[in-house]
Amino acid sequence: MRIALYQPDIAGNTGTILRLAACLGLEVHIVEPAGFDLSDRNLKRAGMDYLEMAALTRHVNWAAFQMWRESKGARLVLLSTRAETPYTDFTYAPDDVLLFGRESAGVPDAIHAAAQHRLTIPMRPGARSLNLAMSVAMVAGEAVRQARTG
Repeated sequence: MRIALYQPDIAGNTGTILRLAACLGLEVHIVEPAGFDLSDRNLKRAGMDYLEMAALTRHVNWAAFQMWRESKGARLVLLSTRAETPYTDFTYAPDDVLLFGRESAGVPDAIHAAAQHRLTIPMRPGARSLNLAMSVAMVAGEAVRQARTG
């Protein structure tokens, strides 16, 4: 199971996600450019000493990420507020790449269309979105639970 962040905007969220992934034994892939310097102190503060344990791969752009993903034969599972299928109603595979968009803008339409599966976290009417790190934790938790009880 892998987590991919498309051009993340906020260093603190990315650091928190790296810490989560290190603890769960998941890879993190960042599709650049990020909205911050990856040596940012906020990234380090949020990730604490877990950053050294994190399996982080950086991709210079979407095309490079797609080439890598296709070489692995991994499904692309996009989390989006525009999707209809709840993340809890999906059967995850061990090689899935869980893609999360930018905090400020999600992903462009072309990337939305490139995903094999699109999932959402159901929210009450009028709620816009959850914090990115919280969203990753919820979905990764469900995916890992399924993989371990599979």
